[in-house]
Amino acid sequence: MASSNQLSNLPRLTKLVTGHNEDAKAIVHSSDPFSWQKYDDDKMAFSVIYTTSTFPPNLTANADITAHEQTLSTGLGLVNPNGTVLRCVDFAPGYVCLMHRTKSLDYGIVLEGEIDMVLDSGEVRRMGRGDVAVQRATMHQWRNRSKTEWAQMMFVLQDCVAEDTAEDLGEGLNGLPPSGN
Repeated sequence: MASSNQLSNLPRLTKLVTGHNEDAKAIVHSSDPFSWQKYDDDKMAFSVIYTTSTFPPNLTANADITAHEQTLSTGLGLVNPNGTVLRCVDFAPGYVCLMHRTKSLDYGIVLEGEIDMVLDSGEVRRMGRGDVAVQRATMHQWRNRSKTEWAQMMFVLQDCVAEDTAEDLGEGLNGLPPSGN
């Protein structure tokens, strides 16, 4: 069960979803604080901001909003098969997640702090605020470089076609269901 309680001391974030009124004018359909799910002994937290389940997304009669709510209620792995996931992740000081791979094309943007992207080849790249990693179904892990400060990243995960590539969540993230893509 997700909670609105954020683990870190980072700024609180809000999701704004737009729509249209009866006059076809843009409105804010909903405004909610991020809802967080804690993992790895409270050293990492996820907030799923939005999902889509088709491409292109169907916005007619709020079909995308209905699909998003259904996806969250029925369970979501890291990737939404045939769709996308927008997820924010907070990493505790010094935290290193396990090496893993999702069958997806991901855009990972550092919002706060510094993160090392570690690849299974042994290559390590330091990423700072505003840096973007384009993960193409590769084995990787994230390492918060700081011993005292939380780090935060925003990820867009898109289901993909990748030959000879399967999801591998390693031994971490207990409680997270596989994506099934």
